[in-house]
Amino acid sequence: MEKIEIKIERETFKALKNMDVIKLIEKNLPKVEKTLQADREVFLLEKKKKLEEKLKEIEGELEELKVFYQKATEDKELMLTLREKLREENEELKKELEEKKLEISNKT
Repeated sequence: MEKIEIKIERETFKALKNMDVIKLIEKNLPKVEKTLQADREVFLLEKKKKLEEKLKEIEGELEELKVFYQKATEDKELMLTLREKLREENEELKKELEEKKLEISNKT
C-alpha cells in the first residue's frame, strides 16, 4: 500500500485531532472518488479533443499528399510521352541528316 501524505493547517489539525479520522475519510471517500472520476473524465475529453485535432491535421496532410502524388503521376506520364515523341523526332532528324550526307557525298 502506498503512503498518502495530507498537509493541513494547524487549526484544522487540532479540530481533527478529536475526531475519528478514519470514519471521516470513509465518509468523504465517495465524494473524493467522484471528484477523481470527474477529473479523469475532463482529462480524457481534453486528450480526445487533441487527438481528434491531430487526426484532422494528418488527414489534411494525407489529402495534400494524394493530390501531390496524382499530379506527379500525371507529370511523369506527360514526360514519358514527350520523351518518346522527342526520341522519334530525333530518329527522323538523324535519318534526314544521313540522307543529306549521302546526297552530298553522291554529288561529289
